[in-house]
Amino acid sequence: MEIDLRFFATFRDAVGDKERTRTVDADATVGDVLAALEDEYEGLDGRLLTDDGEAVREQLSVLKNGRNVAHMEGPATALDEGDVVSVFPPVAGG
Repeated sequence: MEIDLRFFATFRDAVGDKERTRTVDADATVGDVLAALEDEYEGLDGRLLTDDGEAVREQLSVLKNGRNVAHMEGPATALDEGDVVSVFPPVAGG
């Protein structure tokens, strides 16, 4: 199945694009996609999931169709055809 990925700020720089379409397995989860991104892009290595892969890194926002996966099932959140996963790095400022 196909999903859309959206990257913001420094993550956009690491990937080289604002958006990508990715084909994933029918039983893929948000965690599967984040782990694959960490493996694929050097600038994302170790920046998306905790070392054990059980949680999204603190202060990172990962949204599935506009809803934060922290309020769903975290990395275990299932994906469906056409979902949009957005990845925001921590933001600081005033």
